[in-house]
Amino acid sequence: MFGNDVDFLLSLHRTHAAELRAEAAAERLARSMPRRAGRTWTGRRQPVRRAGDDRR
Repeated sequence: MFGNDVDFLLSLHRTHAAELRAEAAAERLARSMPRRAGRTWTGRRQPVRRAGDDRR
């Protein structure tokens, strides 16, 4: 399939680089989206709990 090892290594490098770029783009997209937190199975929003809230 490949004429020599140089062609194989170059295609392997390009494939891996493309996979890394796609993974980085997916992570950037995930970080740019707001997190869906604070909902329970009832669908109502719950207040965000903080470390000092346990004193009540």
